[in-house]
Amino acid sequence: MSETTCTLSLHVNGQQHQLDVRPWTTLLDLLRERLDLTGTKKGCDHGQCGACTVLLDGKRINSCLTLAVMHDGARLTTIEGLAEGDELHPMQAAFVRHDAFQCGYCTPGQICSAVGLAGENRGHDRDEIRELMSGNLCRCGAYPNILAAVEEALPASRQRLQEKAP
Repeated sequence: MSETTCTLSLHVNGQQHQLDVRPWTTLLDLLRERLDLTGTKKGCDHGQCGACTVLLDGKRINSCLTLAVMHDGARLTTIEGLAEGDELHPMQAAFVRHDAFQCGYCTPGQICSAVGLAGENRGHDRDEIRELMSGNLCRCGAYPNILAAVEEALPASRQRLQEKAP
């Protein structure tokens, strides 16, 4: 008996991919295991930590909670797709400037979530940023630096999104 697969097309970090996947494959597992995009982390595998946050058509999602086959034709951006060549995305650069990480495991999800926040045009003060980033946990406790980085980079991230809008 042959294994059932579904063919889907995904635009990931600017590259088109045609993939045959098993119907139960999560988007997280597809990114990590099939496309070798290991920046997106598997933390809790239950949507509670945010380590797997990616941008799906510009909106932040937990990639561990969604099946890949549900997103045929979608545009995905992972941490690997935010920089433009050697130039870091403004959010990535702010995380470096503010030393907004310790072990770094949560950092890709934190950054993708913050970029998604910029696209939502939300997070206009520290309390709102804290609330809207609360789905991304940092076990090292780098929250003050994460908050400072996000707060600093939101305007530049919003500007970059406007410049890229069709």
